[in-house]
Amino acid sequence: MKPATAKTAVVVSLSLDELCRFCQADRNWIIELVEHGVLEPEGASVQSWQFHSVSIARAKKARRLNRDLGVNAAGVALVLDLLAEREEMLRRLAVLDDR
Repeated sequence: MKPATAKTAVVVSLSLDELCRFCQADRNWIIELVEHGVLEPEGASVQSWQFHSVSIARAKKARRLNRDLGVNAAGVALVLDLLAEREEMLRRLAVLDDR
């Protein structure tokens, strides 16, 4: 990961097409991730969807799982949920260790 510099732009949100380019994925893949609850865009229609930082990071992870391991959208949803659950358990364990 490259360190942030003064020239680094902070991305606040991306449209569907921008997210597709960012993740090097097609629209149908991103739409499928939304249908499986992996991503939660704002907007009433596909054309007005905006994806914010959490969804952008999840989309990037989802794409890597799909590209590198061949995991489908349903599998990606499961893997990301399990990873989030693991992170929460590790946080709880760290709190208990500090006592």
